Parts: sequence; C-alpha cells; structure tokens
Amino acid sequence: MHAEIIAIGSELTTGAKLDTNSQWLSLELAEIGIPVRFHSTVADDHAAMLELFRGAADRSDIVLITGGLGPTLDDLTRQLLADLLGTELVLHEPSLAYIKELFEKRGRYMPERNVIQAKFPEGSEPIENPVGTAPGIWLEYPREGREPSRVAAMPGVPSEMRRMYANQVLPRLPQGDKVIMKARVNCFGIGESAAEEKLGDLTARGREPEVGITVHEATITLRITAHGNSREECQVAIDETKELIRERMEGFVFGEEDEGLEHILMRSLVAQEKTIAVAECGSGGVLARSLSSVNENDLFRGGLVLSESGMASDPLSIPAELIDEHGVISRAAAKFAAEQIRELFHVDYALFVSAFRPLDHDEEGKPIPNAYVAAASDEHTYVQDHVLVGDPQIARSRAAKTIMDLMRRKLL
Repeated sequence: MHAEIIAIGSELTTGAKLDTNSQWLSLELAEIGIPVRFHSTVADDHAAMLELFRGAADRSDIVLITGGLGPTLDDLTRQLLADLLGTELVLHEPSLAYIKELFEKRGRYMPERNVIQAKFPEGSEPIENPVGTAPGIWLEYPREGREPSRVAAMPGVPSEMRRMYANQVLPRLPQGDKVIMKARVNCFGIGESAAEEKLGDLTARGREPEVGITVHEATITLRITAHGNSREECQVAIDETKELIRERMEGFVFGEEDEGLEHILMRSLVAQEKTIAVAECGSGGVLARSLSSVNENDLFRGGLVLSESGMASDPLSIPAELIDEHGVISRAAAKFAAEQIRELFHVDYALFVSAFRPLDHDEEGKPIPNAYVAAASDEHTYVQDHVLVGDPQIARSRAAKTIMDLMRRKLL
C-alpha cells in the first residue's frame, strides 16, 4: 500500500507560494505506516489536473489532494473529481445550510457563487469543515481487479487541512503494512560528498534502514527511515544505524532532530554554569541571534555587531599597531578581539567572527582566508581560518556555525 499527494494551485506552480501541505501529510502518513511515492503540484488547468487525477488514482492506493475547493472559477477540484468518476455534481443541502449559517454568523452576505462549495460528485461523501466554507470530498475510485483507490480532497489552507485530516480523513484510512519510523542526525564541518564517502554503504540504495543526506546552510542532516513490523524493531534498527554514523563521521556529528549547534553550546554552558558573549562583523548578528534564541539565554550575556572599521574603535579597540602589522582581518586581530570581549562582558567564554574580504590567493595559488573566527576561555584562545566558499547567500550563517563548532570541539 502506498500514497500519493497532490497540491493544487497556480500560485504554487508559479512560485508565488510554497507548498507546505505535502510535507506535513507525508509525515502524518508515515505515522500510520503508509509510504508516499509521489508528490505532484499542478496549476489550475482542467486538462492537466484531470490527467494527473486519473494517473494518481490508478497507480496509488491513497490519493490526498489539497486546494481547489474554493468558490471561484479557477477552483476546479470538485468538478474534476466528478469527471474522474464520470458523474455530475449534486447539491448537498446540509452543507449549503452550514455555509449560509457561517456567513450569517460573520454578518456577511453569501454570494451565489458559494453555492458551488455545497456540490459534490455523485457517489462521493462530503467531509465536514468546521472552520471554513470549503467542505472536503471523500470518494473511492474503482480499479479493475484491485481494491479501489481512496481519494480525499481537502482545503489548501493549512490550518483547515490539518484539522480535517486529523478528524475526518485519518479515521477513514487503513493502517499500512509496516511501521515507519524516522530519525535525523546532524553534522557540521564536512562537505556532502566527503560525508557520503565516510558513510560508505550506509547510504547504499535498498539498505534498511535507509539513510539519506540533505544539506541546509552547511549543516548536513542524515535522515534515517526504518521500516519494520513494530516500533521496537524500527527503533533497534535506527539506534544501530546512529551508532554506525557516529563511528564513521567521527567528530562531525553534533546533534539530532531539530538540534542546532546553538542548542548544544547552551546546553553545555548550563551544565557547566558558564557564561558567554560574542562580537561579530561578517556574520552580521546571526551568531548573537542564534545563541539568544535558546531558552537558556540568561547565560548569553550579550554581543557586539560591528563593521570592519568599527573593530578599531570603542569598545573593541583593537590597537592600531596590531592592525598596522597584521591587518584588521588577521589571526592576531581575531585573537585580541575574542579575549577583549571576554574581559568586557566578564564572561567565561567569548566568540568572535571577523569581517569578510574578497577571495584572493597567495603566490603559490593557495586561497587566502576571507575571515577568521576565534573562541576564548580563561585558559585558551583558538583561532581558525575561514574560507568563504559555496553559496554567498549563506555566508553569514555558515560563519556563525563555524565559530560555534570550533567552540564545541575545542572548549566544551
């Protein structure tokens, strides 16, 4: 048994809006052991939608559709479901009465066009929508020699769709043949191809559990998907795979699920009862925002966001002679800045991100670091080169993560 999810709307295919419904529904279906094989997004086009509906209902045991149930002329889902069944739309009086009542409660006149929302393909069932004017549709599409495909159409508004799915659609769905459980392991400081090389056969096609790799703003997430006859069986397989990942990825693993580097740092500071402050140029406040967003932020005592020229003035005041000798973007300046911040804020740890400069190369053709990051404690100050490679849109986030990762590795 497998499912397919279809998102309706030209606003999605043109990129004007993002489809979050399909992701949410996939996660929900996994909870009942139903894998999703297809995600489709289709514009408000009669021929394209009908072709997609027919193909989906023929190949998939469950088809969940979101969007296209409004009252306007471009809301085609209900009519196309009727075309799929070869039937007509028929008026459902209880639904019409409910829609009229909803308008009255809001003190508004119901346009005649809204009557269409109370019409359903003959042979289908209306799905109540207690918070909106668009009821859903439930139907079974006959397939020769096979069980019928179960089709549910729901509103595109996420809050309405989620409530309808949980209360009205989920109880109608069968349980999957297998239990599906998922887990995530987060890594930093290594590229995607290098990570795959270290993981070896863990990412091989057809392995159980499956291990997939995704990258977001330089954080690598290893997605584990286990299939089994019970949750216990899946959990054992996930735990064994996590152990193998940690062995092969050495010190690159920092957390699981939604944990970011900032959560790991602040949790360690809580355990140590230590405080922290930051100063940053190139990361533009991303570092301070990340650390202050964690609940244990009373240990984050503050930060400075500076321009390159501001590094030489109060309160950081990197000495002019140091800048003349080494430059404002240098290992020496980064070391001084981290130690100065620690003194200024009277904290146990201090982090610093220098300004960024354009990529350049030395006489041997080696890249000159674009920036430097530094982490200081009462005993040690560590400085690390930072070369800006890859997507410039994530440069600030990557720099902030680099200094947090340096602290994780060296000071905690």
